[in-house]
This record gives sequence, structure tokens and C-alpha cells, in this order.
Amino acid sequence: MTTPPMTAPPMAAPATSVVLTEGPLAVFDFAATQLAVGTSIEGRPITADRYGTPGGRRVLVIGVIHGDEDAGVAIIDELRERDVPDGVELWVIESMNPDGQAAQNRQNANQVDLNRNFPHKWGVIGEPGNSQYAGTGPASEPETQAMVNLITQLRPDIAVWYHQDANLIIPSTGRDGQIRARYAELAALPLADCCGGGGVYTGIAASWAKNELQKDSDAVAFIVELPGGVLSTQQVNAHANAVLTIGIEG
Repeated sequence: MTTPPMTAPPMAAPATSVVLTEGPLAVFDFAATQLAVGTSIEGRPITADRYGTPGGRRVLVIGVIHGDEDAGVAIIDELRERDVPDGVELWVIESMNPDGQAAQNRQNANQVDLNRNFPHKWGVIGEPGNSQYAGTGPASEPETQAMVNLITQLRPDIAVWYHQDANLIIPSTGRDGQIRARYAELAALPLADCCGGGGVYTGIAASWAKNELQKDSDAVAFIVELPGGVLSTQQVNAHANAVLTIGIEG
């Protein structure tokens, strides 16, 4: 599951700003077909690849944030092979947590849950060894810093993060809700609330992205909870179709 049951630890007051501790920060050229977004704790590259129509509706898809929830990689691989519809500029990142993925751990190599480390409403959670340890501060981790820097500059219209294994999409309202519902329909996922049982929901990547991007647009950022295990070919195709369809329809 994306958030295993646990007792919620004490939390500090939410932080509202982010200090990126290592620089200088990259300034990206979005005419490139591949960007070196950043580097993990253990030195693995984090890259973003562009497909489709430059200047089209920007859709960003992140295959992995929790290292032991990596079924989304198969969807990224499928998207790389697809013809992207005219008018869609597709950006894909296989993994923003390559160290965790290599070790099949939820957290990064600093034992930080990257999906509790983003600066929007960040709060103290636990310490190293806690499955939801939020790090020493907002965006304390290089992987988080890399994604904050990329998304702040790229400003996608739609951003999707894959998780496992709740097998659903949480509903919403407005344009956000319409796009989530359309994706759920195409991928045969239920729209349902998710992930109780003691989880602490601060510093979430998609929540940060939505808050950041909606400063100047009606952009949408959401989580797709895949089922557990390896996806079937049919499931992979359905999710790839869903990504490209919401990119066309907006």
C-alpha cells in the first residue's frame, strides 16, 4: 500500500517555504528531448524525456516515487513506444527515487519517504526507520529538490504520479475531478477515498504540485493507485491510453 497502517507521530507546524540547499539549480531547456533533472543520494540519474508536440499541452508522468511501488515503470515504457497525439507534449520520468527502486525500499537512501518531503504543508514525521519519515526539513532530499525545480519551471498542465497498491483514484471536483474521473473510466479503476489507517498526509508530491501550478493556471496533479504486483499487458495499455486521452481532452 502507498501508506501502511501506523500510529501518527507528533507533527510540527507546517512549513510554507522551501530552501534548496545545494545549487546552483539547473535552468532547463525544454526544447531538449531529454533533461538531466537531478541525481539521487547514491548518484543515480533522474531524467525526464520529452515526446510529442513541442508547445502542446504539457503532461508529466512519474513512474515511481516509492521505490517498492514500481509497476508504473511498465506504463512509462509503453508510453515511450507510443505515437503521442498532435497537440500533446508528453514528459515522462521513470523514477524520481532510483535508489529506493534499486533496493526495493519505499524510502530513498536517506530513509526518507519522498512523498512526505515536499514543501507544501510539510511537517515533522518520525525519524529514520519510520516508514513515513519526512526528512530533516521541507525538500531536504536531492530527489525532491530536483522535482521541485523541474515542475516549477516546466509547469505542466497535467501531472500524474503512480503508486501501489490501493487500485483506485481519489475523486475531486471541477476540472481536476473531471480528469480524474476520465482516467479512472479508461483504466477501469474505481473512484474512491483511500489510505486511512494512521497515515500522515503532509509533504505530498501531488499536493505540492497542485498548489504550485494553480498559482497561475487550472493545472491538475493527482495520484493513480495501481493494483499490487505486476501489471498485465492489458492494464499497461489501458493506463497508457488513459494518459494520452486526458492529454488530448484536457
